[in-house]
Amino acid sequence: MTGKPPHRGGPGRSRTGPGGRSFAPVGRRDDGRARTGPRNTARDAAERAAAGRDLGDAAPWEQGAPPAPRPPAGRPAGAKSGGAKPQSAKSAGTKPTRDKPAGLKPAGPRPPRESAAPRPRAAPNPAAPRPEGAPTRREVRAATAAALATGVQTLEVTPDEAGMRIDRFLAARFPQLPFTRIQSLVRKGELRVDGKRAKAADRVEPGASVRVPPLKLDQPRPTGPSPARAESDLAFLRSLILYEDRDMMVLNKPFGLAVQGGSGTTRHVDGLLEAMRDGDGQKPRLVHRLDKDTAGCLIVAKTRLAAATLAKTFRSRAARKIYWALAAGVPRVRQGRVSTYLAKEEVGEADARMRVAQHGDEGASHALTYYATVDQAGQKLAWLSLKPVTGRTHQLRAHAAHIGHPLVGDPKYFDIENWELPGGIQNRLHLLARRIVIPHPRTGQPVDVTAPLPPHMAQSWNLLGFDASRYDPIVEAPEN
Repeated sequence: MTGKPPHRGGPGRSRTGPGGRSFAPVGRRDDGRARTGPRNTARDAAERAAAGRDLGDAAPWEQGAPPAPRPPAGRPAGAKSGGAKPQSAKSAGTKPTRDKPAGLKPAGPRPPRESAAPRPRAAPNPAAPRPEGAPTRREVRAATAAALATGVQTLEVTPDEAGMRIDRFLAARFPQLPFTRIQSLVRKGELRVDGKRAKAADRVEPGASVRVPPLKLDQPRPTGPSPARAESDLAFLRSLILYEDRDMMVLNKPFGLAVQGGSGTTRHVDGLLEAMRDGDGQKPRLVHRLDKDTAGCLIVAKTRLAAATLAKTFRSRAARKIYWALAAGVPRVRQGRVSTYLAKEEVGEADARMRVAQHGDEGASHALTYYATVDQAGQKLAWLSLKPVTGRTHQLRAHAAHIGHPLVGDPKYFDIENWELPGGIQNRLHLLARRIVIPHPRTGQPVDVTAPLPPHMAQSWNLLGFDASRYDPIVEAPEN
């Protein structure tokens, strides 16, 4: 028997007020006695069964898995259109009768309802099987890149990405997206961080939501070296390691190897680090630099979080650095302090020569260096130990020339006329980043690393009779 559908627009028989759903009164039967039967309809049971599916099973890397179809509203899952409705005392659209009030149920076990049948789960995509445990960063980046090409996406910042500029964050997530396109998105206000417009210099925090509009991604370009080249580069880098743990490493950078690429520079430390990219797609990062012709300790961070922490340490001048150099002549003051302002002679040129400037000059920055004479060869050459407090470009080389004792082999700042290089000494820059002491990025404990003399400086030390194990007085110099 089919009853008259309940009225849904006015007061009618609805017990929940105007416009409400037609439910029997909660807790009471029509005859005034307490209700003992179920307090939901077949429609509610179907919706509850549908909502019971664990939506967390649909991982972001399961691309192409079609969602399970939802049953039409008002019809239980599994009911056929045009067929007989399931006989239930509380079916949607069925009035309770006086002979059998709504909510009563027969004695004995409750028969299974067709409407409460579990929904079938979506089959996983065989092309992208779900890995064991949490996905790697490479999988998250690939999945996000594929999804990003289809519509608006919201990305969540991980703790390892904290402190990154928003444009660098997107460049790391989507390496095939041109950087000019990222800058355009930021400039037009299409990029939102926690619902607010973001600027290119804004830095992301852990847990922040980054909304990215639909994009058409280019095909990924090969960025790494060939397998044979990568194996050779990796072996070379391994031979340079002075210290290494899971967060950082210290390399013994050789003379003549640039730290970063530039005009005409194809082989450099930053490029070699591509061979050390790990399974998560992370490449070790530089946190400071040395001049191309300066040898010695170079710190490299192995994670993004370590890079941010170490960079902050350098900015706060908490790292202690000691350099060794061979200078022309012998300073009259064996231990001293050089404090000047330095500025580039040609503004805009990356490797321009630095000049001593006055306070207030355009581009002038304060530079402070302590020095000590460790040993000397007559009045011709001096072994200097240098402790820079600041970290300006060419600071030690410019300061040594400023006090009248330029470094041997310096092509930019050696300006002594009619000075002849002693026999047996190579005309190469004699400057070594000898020692560095820096707090560990995770534990805070000091990491103390010392680099050996490069071959051309070791040859000069042997020729001049300098003992590399001799006490270095610069360790007693102030730290600021």
